[in-house]
Amino acid sequence: MASLPGTQTLRFRRPNDKPKPPVAKSKHDGILQDQIRRTARLPWSPSFAFALRMILLVRISGAMYSNIDDCDEVYNFWEPLHFFDRGYGFQTWETSPQYAIRSWAYILLHILPTSLARFLAQDQKRVAFFAVRIFLAVLSSLTEVTLYRKVYEKVNHRVGRYLFFMLLFNAGMWNASAAFLPSSFAMYTGTFAFAYFIAPSSSREPTRTLYATLLYATGAVVGWPFALALAIPFVIEELFVYSGDKVPAASHGTWMISRWKRIFGCGALAVLLFIPVVGIDSLAYGHLAVVPFNIVKYNLLSSDRGPDLYGTSPWNFYLLNLLLNFNVILPFALLSLPALAITYMVDKNRLGQFKGSLEESSPFTVLALRLSPFYLWLGILTAQPHKEERFMYPAYTMLCFNAAVTLYLIRGWMETAFVSITKSPYRASRTSIFSTFTLSVLTTTTVLSASRIAANWKYYHAPLSVANHFEATELPHLLNVTGILPVPLTSTRRRYKKDEQPRIDLTPIKDFNLTLCYGKEWYRFPGHYLVPDGIRVEFIKSEFEGLLPGHFPEFNGTNNVDAISWWPRPQTRIVTQDQNDLNKEEPSHYVPISTCTHLIDVDFPSHPSRSPREPRYAVQNDIWDRVECLPFLDAQNSPLLSRILWIPGSKWRSMNAWGDYCLLRNRQLVADRVDMVKRLGESKQ
Repeated sequence: MASLPGTQTLRFRRPNDKPKPPVAKSKHDGILQDQIRRTARLPWSPSFAFALRMILLVRISGAMYSNIDDCDEVYNFWEPLHFFDRGYGFQTWETSPQYAIRSWAYILLHILPTSLARFLAQDQKRVAFFAVRIFLAVLSSLTEVTLYRKVYEKVNHRVGRYLFFMLLFNAGMWNASAAFLPSSFAMYTGTFAFAYFIAPSSSREPTRTLYATLLYATGAVVGWPFALALAIPFVIEELFVYSGDKVPAASHGTWMISRWKRIFGCGALAVLLFIPVVGIDSLAYGHLAVVPFNIVKYNLLSSDRGPDLYGTSPWNFYLLNLLLNFNVILPFALLSLPALAITYMVDKNRLGQFKGSLEESSPFTVLALRLSPFYLWLGILTAQPHKEERFMYPAYTMLCFNAAVTLYLIRGWMETAFVSITKSPYRASRTSIFSTFTLSVLTTTTVLSASRIAANWKYYHAPLSVANHFEATELPHLLNVTGILPVPLTSTRRRYKKDEQPRIDLTPIKDFNLTLCYGKEWYRFPGHYLVPDGIRVEFIKSEFEGLLPGHFPEFNGTNNVDAISWWPRPQTRIVTQDQNDLNKEEPSHYVPISTCTHLIDVDFPSHPSRSPREPRYAVQNDIWDRVECLPFLDAQNSPLLSRILWIPGSKWRSMNAWGDYCLLRNRQLVADRVDMVKRLGESKQ
């Protein structure tokens, strides 16, 4: 008879039944060993699939909502990609064939998501922009989760868990993960290579050396050649350190020959990466172009040229910038090697029992090699006078790894001290002091990172928002007033639900011959992907006296350049006279303000500009209509703390100084264009 619901029953063991033995937790074979709770349940850590879903959620959000922080990203990469995709865009001297220090091979890696967006989204350029960013976010997510799992398996479960949460909510990774920059690409490949580097080198795993070598080389050849410096500790280990091998003295020579043959064989294979890269770049520039060498030559071997022409920064630039993006975990990262030395003195068993055998490597040496890339990268960049935030991107994940190791080692000191005082490992295994400490660090960095991300959105997102207003509201408005759109935009929005709004065809806007101009805000131009076809973008003169980008030249058959059927943009081969590598101003890259139908400008009413070259266009009401103006932080006149972090509430906001980031419309010029289009439409009828 079936038991009623809720009925309790007793089950007696049969005489032949044997009790199941307790499941013992296998000892973790990573570099770092727990000293208490060794037989307890493992700390929770997400699986690869779950971790990937979590990081994808955050990274794709960053791709959709993060700012563009570097004008080089726009002019040296977004614009060439747009040119190759759409046939026009801005060109810098760096993509001119006489200099050729930007790789078209790297740029063309991103043509696939734009083509997919063109197919799926009815040729909407804005969708292509976000498709590329999402593509980059997915790549970053895959490399980050791969590193997390390798650290979890090969170093320590807790270190892996700390690393995961440091990466997940980090403000620096929010900015770097979806940036269209070679330094971000070097971060992807470097992170993937570092994941293979995490496991100690062993003669039993030659594929580890092959994969790491190819990945480091890919980051340098395709992305940024200086990122190869991150591979120096890996190469040192491969050549000189036993690491995962146990080598008797009699076999040392044979072992070293085998190791050297392996690393140089992998290096020779990696050199083959130059073939497609040099081939594509040579095809694009019309002559033999070894872009990685050109970059090194310009930055290191040019006496009267080089990056210093674009500004220099003090020695502490990167420390301050990293503190801004990584907050409390930066000190942990900087203390990782000293923390390892302290652990050697006070908690030596944390890295296993090492008897000083000459046949194997000390685990302290093995771990120190994995902590050294961040120090090496920071030291190299700090020694350079020209500094930029994006240069640190390749080492971001390694910074988080160093911080995670330090957090674990400090926890180990606390455990050792607790046991020493209480004489009770059992009490140490039961107390929550240690987990509270690590949780407080992770919570603090998460809150500060979230505040920093919110500050970037609240304070500096206006350039992207204004560009969206220009496309989504201003241009449809002009089509409405001329009758090209049969139904007014406001009526359309009332008639259709938000997710059912029909796509507005902006193709007729080309008849208006509109020109969108940037003056002192030239470095915040978000790129042609966020400006509809048919709108010309130009620069007007401001106080800036360096070289601004020009337009890619048109191919008309008289440029002394051969058109090649398998290279669709022969303009990349044209040598123009309006580019230089000395940052000298080129007057032909400006247009008169009188030709601008629309202007992007920022105005700070509390601290107005007094330069005759940068008048307050936003208050010239007789010339310009304020189409859309959004709050924009006046960073120079705002307190340090309130400008780098955001806290809800009007009181915090009132501490800062603000300006208006405006889209302006030339009243008379646009009215004339509207009348012209109306007359053109009437004549066609």
